[in-house]
Amino acid sequence: MGKLKFVLAATAAMLMSNAAYAETLRIGASLPITGGLSVSGEKHKRGYELCTKLINEAGGILGRQVELIVSDNRSDPATAINQYERFINVDKVDAVYGTFSSRLTFPVGSVLSKYNMVHPIPSGGALRIYAQGFKNMFYFQVNAAEYTGKDVVGMIKALIPADQAPKSVAIVHADDFFANAIAAGLLGQKVIDPANDKQIADLAPGYLADAGIKVVMEEKWPEEGFNDWLNLANSIKRSDAEMIIGLTASAEEAVQLTRSLKTVGATPKLVYLSQGAQTEYIEGVGKEAAEGVVIHTTWHKDVPFESTIAGKPFNNADFVKAFEAEYSAEPDEDSAIPFAVCQGIEQAIIGAGTTDNAKMGEWLNARTKDDPVRTVLGRFSWDDIGLPESKSHIMTQWQDGQMRFVYPTGEFEGISPMAYPKAGF
Repeated sequence: MGKLKFVLAATAAMLMSNAAYAETLRIGASLPITGGLSVSGEKHKRGYELCTKLINEAGGILGRQVELIVSDNRSDPATAINQYERFINVDKVDAVYGTFSSRLTFPVGSVLSKYNMVHPIPSGGALRIYAQGFKNMFYFQVNAAEYTGKDVVGMIKALIPADQAPKSVAIVHADDFFANAIAAGLLGQKVIDPANDKQIADLAPGYLADAGIKVVMEEKWPEEGFNDWLNLANSIKRSDAEMIIGLTASAEEAVQLTRSLKTVGATPKLVYLSQGAQTEYIEGVGKEAAEGVVIHTTWHKDVPFESTIAGKPFNNADFVKAFEAEYSAEPDEDSAIPFAVCQGIEQAIIGAGTTDNAKMGEWLNARTKDDPVRTVLGRFSWDDIGLPESKSHIMTQWQDGQMRFVYPTGEFEGISPMAYPKAGF
């Protein structure tokens, strides 16, 4: 009799566990918590976790608490692929959040497409990702990385008198998906799909040529293991370029490049970096070296974007306050972007009334400029390949140890005058 009671109790417990499992809305995210992309990966994790916490505190999604499953892909594409396979086939997730970096996002795209999952992308801007033709990709930033140069040149034309603008540039970059993509647009290169040699885009003449800025140096460093920063900085200095463009794969590379330029005494009029909006950058190089460095970003704490959480108003200031309360630190774009992805998926599930990914995708694809997804990164609707419509980068500049919003002008309050030319390293 005692044995029978034990079996019945165990069976009841299992049924209760299965019921609880069924009630939980599960979402998986593979992130580079360790490895070369770990700084941004850990911050993406915080963005996802904070958004999940706030949703659950407000009652969950469709009455279900959200269970976030995060796995460390160690900055390795093969591991990321395997983890998304596991999320879908073993963990039986209802939805997924994207990973960090174009290098990891590109191969993950085919996996999520195979299973007809909505693929919300926080950080994967290379045009090649979207040219694969997969359905239900949604990029939660500005545009493909190849078009970033439009905003860089737009800032120069708008804020610097033509007779004072830089006339020459040294462009150096990592041999990385994202960095190569930005360089292609700046230099006017063709974008080729290496899988079939098909031309995806011809970006000639390039944003730099269009602005009348002559390229006097171009150099690319290996994706991994590069440490010859001083020689690179000396080559940049010898080029006498009035502008330096550094397209790095990580914030750490931005730190190394900036430190080296300071060490060799480079004195350009303008420095633009693709990374460096993170607190790790200013801590790594110091106020003096960072002073005047321009960085594009998707988010800034002073931009008054309006959004929702659990159907209730939630603005950018609310996000900053909640983040600081949770982590005792100020957020940067590496946490704001995944937070926006989480907001988008929450709105898609509520809008579709289901976790059926096909219906979620239909709802997201139906968004328009007047009826968008609303996030801490602003409003989102997408074109037919998954790139955002009508969005531009925010151009920021390090001034006195603070990131100041300098461009575009006339759209938001809180803009600061651009410091130009750059103070000496």
